[in-house]
Amino acid sequence: MRLPLLVLHITAGTLAVLAGFTAIFLRKGSRQHGVAGNVFVISMLVLAVSAVYLAFLKHQMNNVFGGILTAYLVTTAWMTARRRDGITGVFDWVALPFSLAVGIVIVSYGIRVATSPTAPADGVPAGMYFVMGSMALLAAAGDVRMLARGGIFGAQRIVRHLWRMSFALFFATGSFFLGQQQVFPAFIRNANVLFIPALLPLVLMIFWVVRVWFAGKYRAALVSSLATPVKAAPAPLIESAS
Repeated sequence: MRLPLLVLHITAGTLAVLAGFTAIFLRKGSRQHGVAGNVFVISMLVLAVSAVYLAFLKHQMNNVFGGILTAYLVTTAWMTARRRDGITGVFDWVALPFSLAVGIVIVSYGIRVATSPTAPADGVPAGMYFVMGSMALLAAAGDVRMLARGGIFGAQRIVRHLWRMSFALFFATGSFFLGQQQVFPAFIRNANVLFIPALLPLVLMIFWVVRVWFAGKYRAALVSSLATPVKAAPAPLIESAS
């Protein structure tokens, strides 16, 4: 049973990485970007679910938590892109307690590993759990803010979509290029070039978030300045000749 599931996991992961990078480089909002994004979401969900099951069989709790967090990030990012500004639904109210619960459980597990007198059996340091748990709690804080405001608008909606999709892609590239280095030739591993494709989603995420955020701010300021009427300069005082 593990072999077919492992093949499905590898196939979904390969397709997710290819579709994710394709979506990043395509023009945002285009039909091609939407198709690549949908393929990425479906592949990532298959990848995440299969990863959780395989990791649970191997008692690899870091991968169990990573798969659950990845599925949450992908689904919430997809819903953010599908909806218009200022719209929330039942899905968002369910996602909030889910992300809170996931974050609390991951952080609690990290505390358990950090306070254990023995080294973790899987070799994963406590810091890894704290990073994943903090990310889940940060995402939950974003959900709280969105629900409190009655939705999310403009550039903030795009940024929410971008960073969640990019981090999900980073989980996939990091797990493959860094977590499975044994499948690559020795000369590639020794050259330390695998860090480039693994960290590339984070670099591209920063680029697009900065571009979207500051471009939106610039356009808003420009529109505001054009809409503000310009006051006429006062006429100069001319002294009458005596």
